[in-house]
Amino acid sequence: QVQLVESGGGLVQAGGSLRLSCAASGRTSSRAMGWFRQAPGKDREFVATINWSGSNTYYADFVKGRFTISRDNAKNTVYLQMNSLKPEDTAVYYCAEARSTIQTTREVGYIYWGQGTQVTVSS
Repeated sequence: QVQLVESGGGLVQAGGSLRLSCAASGRTSSRAMGWFRQAPGKDREFVATINWSGSNTYYADFVKGRFTISRDNAKNTVYLQMNSLKPEDTAVYYCAEARSTIQTTREVGYIYWGQGTQVTVSS
């Protein structure tokens, strides 16, 4: 069993930055990791994914050039650096561990989920 705990969320003004962290405990693996988000009244959506080595990343179009996903396997932690934040980035952000080493944008491809961390961007 893997436990994922997100941190780093908070309230920030538009144009500001936040760095989210996702610490994994329990059994470690070489699986891909991802970040998703869910805004009020909307479905959860894909944000970014990274492979085990960190050599390959993929982003949703709406965060390209603003968000960066990374990982430190020695610390069992995945990060999401968020810059140039917009009010529409307001959401609960979730990290997730994929079912395999294969990266995917689909929720069904992830087996473990964190509890989420709230990000609120004021205008």
